Amino acid sequence: MTTKVNGIEDLTALVGTHLGYSDYHTVSQEQVNLFADATGDHQWIHTDPVKAAAGPFGQTIAHGYLTLSLLPVLLATVIRVEGVGMGVNYGTNKVRFTSPVLVGAQIRAGASLASVEEIKGGAQVALDVIVEMKDAAKPSCVAQVVYRYYH
Repeated sequence: MTTKVNGIEDLTALVGTHLGYSDYHTVSQEQVNLFADATGDHQWIHTDPVKAAAGPFGQTIAHGYLTLSLLPVLLATVIRVEGVGMGVNYGTNKVRFTSPVLVGAQIRAGASLASVEEIKGGAQVALDVIVEMKDAAKPSCVAQVVYRYYH
């Protein structure tokens, strides 16, 4: 269920709150291959299912940065900020890829609102995000992502 927030003031009231979880997203080999094409990272562990079957994970895995790049899509089903002029992805404060995402796996993101700071014309918002693969013992990615929302 998406947390709907109306304006920056309502965001501030949610600091320290777990906002929920995204819908699951299946990571496909086609998506991994397209990411490899876009970034030039064609390492066999990502793009060669036959060779990867004999590798350390028994199959191809998603690029860590592909997992990170899916956060806007995943977080769109966690939180929706309304009543602002626009929002932009401002970056990350910390990212760790703690466990591989297997191709074909379903992943979701859980998010907590870490902070809201006033900036000129709006607010800077930090979310603590954990990306987990369905039925995995460990999260795949732990990050603090930063967005800016302007009036």
